[in-house]
Amino acid sequence: MGSAGHPHRRAMLTGGLAAAAAAMLSGCARDAADVRSAGKAAARPRTTPAPPTASPATAKEALARLLEGNKRWVNGNLQHPDRDPDRRQFVAQTQEPYGVILSCIDSRVPPELLFDTGLGDLYVLRTGAQAVGPVVTGSVEYGPLTSGTPLIVVLGHQRCGAAKAAYDALRDGATLPGNLQAIVEALQPAYKKALKQRGPDPVDTMIRAQAELTAADLRSNKDLSPLVKKGSLAVVSAYYSLDTGRVDILSGTPA
Repeated sequence: MGSAGHPHRRAMLTGGLAAAAAAMLSGCARDAADVRSAGKAAARPRTTPAPPTASPATAKEALARLLEGNKRWVNGNLQHPDRDPDRRQFVAQTQEPYGVILSCIDSRVPPELLFDTGLGDLYVLRTGAQAVGPVVTGSVEYGPLTSGTPLIVVLGHQRCGAAKAAYDALRDGATLPGNLQAIVEALQPAYKKALKQRGPDPVDTMIRAQAELTAADLRSNKDLSPLVKKGSLAVVSAYYSLDTGRVDILSGTPA
């Protein structure tokens, strides 16, 4: 019972082989086209990304750039600058941030967003209630001392949980668990200042005092103070409102 006695079966077999051959030839043609396309792409020279807008050269210009970005954040007119693969490539080998931001760890206070900045624009340090120690201070110093970053901003914020916990612990004479107690101890000067000022909201007064005191300490730092006196560096304290999104300067506005 060979296939010779069944013409219909022979036709099906012949047609199937022809279709398979056509599919194979079509696939080969596509592969060849892909190879030619890849070769052309490889032959095209890689373009160098255009540099972004020049970074601010002075503290006054740097602060103005930040406040312009914050205004966009408040109004919802965000530009999202310097946040693409070209920018990533541009800053891959070197960086020149124009500002250092020391802010809280709070998830609602990301400096790059609330100042509408991009990749390579800022050095950012975040600690509970901007508590500082030798490592944090050294990290703040890095930009101004190694690359001439002209501006440091110490940014406190509304309803800071770390400040509230520290305030309650100091008021009640309590000890917080683990290394949280180190934050309490770092905020003692701000707590004492808040008690003297007797504001309507003592925790908020403490938050603002913490930003101002930390900025003042950095301003008088033995390594940073010469730059401040020379005018090549400004250390600013500021306060961020969770309700409005606005950053207000508390002290240290550059001339």
